[in-house]
This record gives sequence, structure tokens and C-alpha cells, in this order.
Amino acid sequence: MVSSTEYGSHTWELSLTVDHQLEDEKEQKLQVTGDLHVGGLMLKLVEKIKIVQDWSDYAFWWEQKKCWLLKTHWTLDKYGVQADAKLIFTAQHKMLRLRLPNMKTVRLKVSFSSMVFRAVSDICKMLNIRRSEELSLLKQSEGTLKKKKKKDKNSKEPATEDILNLSNSPVSSGLPANAGLYSKTMTPVYDPVSGSPASSTITWFSDGSSTEQNSNILALSHSTCSPEMLAEMYQPRTLADKAKLSAGWLDSSRSLMEQGVVEEELLLLRFKYYSFFDLNPKYHVSKLSLSSETQDSTCESEVDEVEAALSNLEVTLEGGNKSNILEDITDIPKLADNLKLVRPKKLALKAIKTYWFVFRDTSISYFKNKESAQGEPVEKLNLKGCEVVPDVNVAAKKFGIKLLIPVADGMNEVYLRCDNEDQYARWMAACVLASKGKTMADSSYQLEVQKILSFLQMKNWTMSSQAASEPENVDMKPECFVSPRYIKKFKSKQLTARILEAHQNVSQMSLVEAKLRFIQAWQSLPEFGLSYYIVRFKGSKKDDVLGVSYNRLMRIDMATGDPITTWRYSNMKQWNVNWEIRQVAIEFDQNVSIAFTCLSADCKIIHEYIGGYIFLSTRSKDHNETLDEELFHKLTGGQE
Repeated sequence: MVSSTEYGSHTWELSLTVDHQLEDEKEQKLQVTGDLHVGGLMLKLVEKIKIVQDWSDYAFWWEQKKCWLLKTHWTLDKYGVQADAKLIFTAQHKMLRLRLPNMKTVRLKVSFSSMVFRAVSDICKMLNIRRSEELSLLKQSEGTLKKKKKKDKNSKEPATEDILNLSNSPVSSGLPANAGLYSKTMTPVYDPVSGSPASSTITWFSDGSSTEQNSNILALSHSTCSPEMLAEMYQPRTLADKAKLSAGWLDSSRSLMEQGVVEEELLLLRFKYYSFFDLNPKYHVSKLSLSSETQDSTCESEVDEVEAALSNLEVTLEGGNKSNILEDITDIPKLADNLKLVRPKKLALKAIKTYWFVFRDTSISYFKNKESAQGEPVEKLNLKGCEVVPDVNVAAKKFGIKLLIPVADGMNEVYLRCDNEDQYARWMAACVLASKGKTMADSSYQLEVQKILSFLQMKNWTMSSQAASEPENVDMKPECFVSPRYIKKFKSKQLTARILEAHQNVSQMSLVEAKLRFIQAWQSLPEFGLSYYIVRFKGSKKDDVLGVSYNRLMRIDMATGDPITTWRYSNMKQWNVNWEIRQVAIEFDQNVSIAFTCLSADCKIIHEYIGGYIFLSTRSKDHNETLDEELFHKLTGGQE
């Protein structure tokens, strides 16, 4: 290493690379001293290259140490910069291509020096996406890219990609937009009231250019992806394949440049955390209707409805309905019914017997009959922290609830059979709440019951005879609507009929209501919100899959996909990471401790997931809706 004393004085020569298209001599050499601050070094370099422009976006990137020198008041000695350092004077904002969840691609300027958490926030502002903390950037792993390349060899020609260039967006100032990259359907649209230009993303992603669509863009339907584009997507078949997808999340506490992202690289903008900060949907629907002028906002009755919605929203955020707050506190409801208990046995046999079940607080007790309910139960099941899986076939009148209850050596399987839809909805809603540590006194119980009944009603409606008899007359590509495993399982005509049947079930709803029902059905799936990682638990001789969700961690058998054990965040006391051996250790209530190493990704990703979900649970429902970014980095940053 060359030190300053070898030059015979306090000054020494430092080589700098200027990353600028107008600079012919990229390499510049300056005589500097160790007490020169970074801002002074910038000034000396700009004076030497003699290019007149705004250099405020430029900073030094230290190539060997993969870090930015952003603290301009720090001296070279404080940073540890010596004569062998390779510093690049480059712009902090660079062009990046982002693939959105609807497979559209945008090209925009992003800060390569800010932490990814802040960069994603800026991107979401640019794209009019709310709640940026729920999203992050995903880098496609090598395993997924290799599979895509194999597919591409057999394809005749790649699908043309329509890219929206947002390089001249007000949020990311930079180079002028390349007109050739705009969608051919892009036309300038202006708000007739304010006169300001409509959002470029709203214009691009909407089905038409009508300005009345701009205000309620979230309620619009967009065209489905073409089969060619779907074929290009990586399709995970196994839990191991899903783990590959989850391995590519970027570190939110480091910059893009620090993580090896280069200019014009393609990243995926995706929802990372499935803990959605949604307010009362009725309020949002009312607001959308009024702001889009589909309803007359001057009508007294409409104003009263909005005021009532706001009042209801305020009460909901504070914890429940005005009229029965005291009732919720003092009266804990219970359920009591005859249900069938199904216990799996060896050789695929099942023991089915009817018992008198009583649901109180977060536990289920069952008795031989109703008369013996005053005595000791046959068994008492504590549902807190359990997994609740629906086992329903409406056509066959099968209404089952599968309970996976944590025990010392794994999970205890219990099946409950209900007689009808109403009974199933009440007991299923109670089980779901109990698994989260809530009772039926919670204000969300009735909403959960209604949600389940609505879902059953959707599955129960039948298709019109005309649609059932003439599916071949419908212009539809079923492969755009279902997963590949169903395409292999059913013929195209069968899929079309099933899709038409599903459409009949929602055809009488408004578009917003149908989408809300779709989201509710999605959230009710057993695997909703799970991200998968291959891990090795301490003391185990085989690999397992760890499922990370918004409210729990789940150990899953890698071969069968069956859950082994579940741990809830609500029972978590603390967690830490041993960065030397890359091991995550977590302590729960009742002296339960686990430790594991991550094999499919860096353990920092799982550490950030856990901290991120805990951070999202601290969000307050105030009017400012401000985020404590410092708290996020404390919970997710680690101490590497």
C-alpha cells in the first residue's frame, strides 16, 4: 500500500475516474492531503475538468470497498482513503428498468446511493403507489434466469416488450426521455379542473385515455397477460423453486450500487410484505365515487352518507362500534353445537364421531353429549397459534375445518365437520380469530362470518344454461387465467366452462365489490402471504422449509409440504442473528427456542422479514400516516 510519507511530503497523488459522457480524459490525478474533506476534493476535480454543469447529483464511489463517500464534511483520512483507492466520480441517480406486477416495464431514474427503502419510496411516489413500505425490489436469481433461457431457445421469437420511459418524471429529474421507448398508445391527457397533466402511469395503464378514469384507476380492470408473456415467467413447481424466488430480495438498508445493481438493469417491483394497511373499504369506495363525479357530491343524502362513513371509520380505528364497546368488554360470546370430530388414523382410516362442542375464549372443549357439558370435557383444544385450513366442497355439502394445533413434538391434526353453511361460517370465523389470540368478542368476528358466507355463496351459484352449453362460442384464452397445473389437468373447453361459471358468480356485483371479494378469497387461502426458504434447524440432520408470513413462522416438511410446527410473532420474546456463523435464533413464550441457518438465501433476508413485519404492525392509523424510517432500520438493519 502506498502511503503519504513515500512522497516526501504531506501531499500525495490520488487517481480519480470521471463517469461523464462529455469528459474525454476519464482518469484524473490530483495532489491531495489526508485532511482534505470530500467536498473539497469534489471542488478541485470539477475545477480541473472544466465542464460547466450542475454537479450536485454527483458523488464519489469507492470501488474496492463498495461504498459511497456521501459525507462531504469527512476528510479522506477519516474515510481511510489512501493513494491506492479507486474513486469514481459518478451520478447518484441512474436509469433502471422495473418490471411491475402486471408485467409492464418502466424505465426511470432511481437513486443508486440511497438505501433501497428510500429508493422504493421515491419509486412509489413516481408511480402513484401508496404504502411503499409494503413493497421492495427483487433481483431475479440465477436459477430462475437459467430456466427462462432454456425456454427461450425453443421459442420462435421473443415477445416484444413495451417500456414506458419515465426518465423526465418530476420526481426523477435527468436525461430527456427517449420517444422511441414510449408506448404507442401514450397520449397527453390533462385534468379538466386543475389543468395539470395526468399521471403518465395512469394514462399508460388505464384501458382508455378518458380523464374520468384517472381518479378511480385502482378500480379499473386491465388486460390480462398474453400466453407468450406468461410463458416467459418463471413458474415454480416445488417449495424449493419457490425458495429460489424469495432469495432475490435486496437489502433495504443498503444502496443499489452496494448490492451490485448496474445501470439499466432489470429489477422486479413487488409486494414483499403481506400486511396491508387498508382502511374501511366503504370509505374508499365513497371517496372514489365522489372524486370521480360519478355521484353528485352536493346532494345532502350523499354528504350524510360520507359523514357517516367517516364517523364509522373513526370508531373502527379506535377499536370497535360505539354502541357495543362495553358489551365487547364484559360479554365473551360462546358457541355450542353438535359437530363431528374426525381423527386420521393409520392405514388411511378415519374415526368419525359426533360430540357436543363448546367454543369459549380461544379454546374448544368437547363432551360426549349436551347433558355432560357441565362436567369435565373429553378434551380441551387451545387454538392460539394453530393453523386453520378450510376443507369445503359446497356441491357435495361438505363443510370441514382442519386444525393443526402445535404440540411439543409437532402438530396435532383435528378435523371438525359442520352440518351447514351457517354453522361452518360461525365456527370457522371463531377458529380463525382464536388462532390469532382473539375471541368472538372482537369487533372483526361478524365481519369474518360475513366474509366466509359471501365466499360460500360465490361457490354455490350456478352457471346459466346458455353459458354452460356454449363455452366454445366464447373468445377466451383459459391459460391466461389459471395456473399451469390446471392447464395440464383439464382441456381448454372444460377450463372455459369453469371460468364462465366463476364469472357468473360475480357478474351481479360492482367491479369494486368483485375485486374486494377476490382479495378476501385470496387472503383466506392457507398459503396466503407465505415466503419460503430452505433452512437447517439446529440439531436437525435434514433440510426443512421455513415459511415466513405476516403473523407467524412455519416449519414445513420439504418432501410432503405438510406443516410441522407454527410459531406466532405474538408469542415472540426476542430474536437475534449470529453474523459469524449466519444463524438466526428466536425465543418464544413458554421457554420455546429455535435456531436455524438459511441455505437458499442470506440469513439477512429472513432477519429483515421478521423485523419488517414487526415494524408494519407498529403503524398507527393517524391522519399524517408518517413512517418511522429510523425504527425500520433498527429492526431490520442488523449488526454485520
